[in-house]
Amino acid sequence: MKRFRPFILAATIVLSGLLAYGLWTRPNAAPIDAESFSAARAAKDIEVISKEHHSVAHPAERALVREYLIDRLEQLGADTVKCYQYDSLVGPQNKHVVYTFDAVNVLAEFAPADVSDPTYLLMVAHYDSRYSQPMPKDTVWSYGAADDGYGVSVILETVSQALKYRQDWNQGVKVLFTDAEEVGMMGMKAIWENDREVFDNVGFMINIEARGPWGPALLFETCPGNEKVLELYADAAEYPFTYSLTTVVYGFMPNFTDFTIVKDEIPGMNFSTIADINHYHTDLDNFSNISEKSIQHYGAQIVPVTQEYLTNAAYSDKDYFKAEDDTVNFTIPVLGLFNFSKGQYMVLNIIVFILFLLVFALEGVRGRLKASKVFKCSVIVLAVAVGILVLGEVAAYLCALISGARFKLFGVMQGIGFDNAAMIAFIAIMAVVCAMVYISGRQKAVRKVSGSMRASAASNAVAKYAANILYGTLALMFILSAVLLFTLGENLMFFIPLIFATAALVLYRLTSLKLWLLCAIALILLHAFSFLYALAMALTIGAFGAVAMLAFCDLMVLIPLADMYLSSYKKK
Repeated sequence: MKRFRPFILAATIVLSGLLAYGLWTRPNAAPIDAESFSAARAAKDIEVISKEHHSVAHPAERALVREYLIDRLEQLGADTVKCYQYDSLVGPQNKHVVYTFDAVNVLAEFAPADVSDPTYLLMVAHYDSRYSQPMPKDTVWSYGAADDGYGVSVILETVSQALKYRQDWNQGVKVLFTDAEEVGMMGMKAIWENDREVFDNVGFMINIEARGPWGPALLFETCPGNEKVLELYADAAEYPFTYSLTTVVYGFMPNFTDFTIVKDEIPGMNFSTIADINHYHTDLDNFSNISEKSIQHYGAQIVPVTQEYLTNAAYSDKDYFKAEDDTVNFTIPVLGLFNFSKGQYMVLNIIVFILFLLVFALEGVRGRLKASKVFKCSVIVLAVAVGILVLGEVAAYLCALISGARFKLFGVMQGIGFDNAAMIAFIAIMAVVCAMVYISGRQKAVRKVSGSMRASAASNAVAKYAANILYGTLALMFILSAVLLFTLGENLMFFIPLIFATAALVLYRLTSLKLWLLCAIALILLHAFSFLYALAMALTIGAFGAVAMLAFCDLMVLIPLADMYLSSYKKK
């Protein structure tokens, strides 16, 4: 069996990557004749919407898009379709350009068949495209195919599906296509400030955005007090993809959406694709670059959430989703969504912390570990992690220099056409270097006992070397998890590897089965591939140092785990 382990390990790594990046974990695009949500039908709307630039600087083209959307809503059978016009708005006011324009929001209402004074689901997307965007070599204009053709088309297709069971509705649907979102959410601000009655009977909101045309559709933001909102999402959504940490990260980013204006008053969800930044707000955001697989992923989440909301009588209470508490949640491909109350998450942390301390103490009592060596490894891993962070930012600076793009330390950077390739290459090289340094240290540990008369001396040296690196890294993750838990309430970047590695070590010591080590490797990889992808796409290469640092910490758990799995050492 031992001779097959390298192949099993290699297959596990490859399969984990394929699963994390969407093979079998996201839906395939449905054809145009599908009975269910069809990305192909949605694409037909996008083709019309994105034919020309339609920003606030293109009033005639924007009017054509608006007229098309009004026709589509009327074709769907909306009870009412109404336009809200706001004249002589000004924005953006910056060094690049100033526009004066009229904004026209489109509101359609679909009431339930037999319910008087119903509560409504509000579905929101904006129909204007991005105005002029200065890039390193030129000024470009977006066609708005993804941003926000995705949002508009997904809403039209979702409502079309919902109308099939309209007789079962207990709530109604309002569709709001806002104007001038790209110039400071001015359409949403205007209707919120001047026509607040539109929102009086709204109990829940879904906003749909797109920060690039590719990749999974991420539930990247929810309202404050999201406990009941996440319960709905966890129960209904297919192929869920969300991290509560993204709401925290999003709060530090310079991007805002229509949901920003109302989220403190109206409970809801905010969805977006997040890859890639070079297509965002540029001329590359055109119909030829759309991804039907990404569009289908929006539908897989939003359509069942919509059906549950419209048909469940419990949601007729407009204030049903208003709650005091937030949840901690994260998605692991294949395993799905994990959603915890703050109390539950605290209990989980305490259990894992105790288990880690117990297995650490047991290894020390049995002579497999020395606290001083583990502490030394923790300090070294921390120091190298900080060095990796710095190197990652240096790499980002060099990429910006080569491309002529503006470098922003830990900021959103655009205009580097090879940024994704550069980040992948950096992490791949880092993984190879880490493995080589680990192997060199391993060989040094063996040479120290080469004169021993005991046949098992070399394997014991290898086992202790692997344990010191592994427990040193896990001890660092333990400390960082505890600090982040009590400061931010979010620690998944360190806590999830700690969970799986600790569980595997406990089970391995109890059963002697190395399968547990392989399971830990697979689960850590599933999380790391998915989470680091989302983080890298969201923060862009400007914050690559942070992504590389987290990847390094994961590697310092994965490499010794792999060594323990491959090793012939038998535990005592």
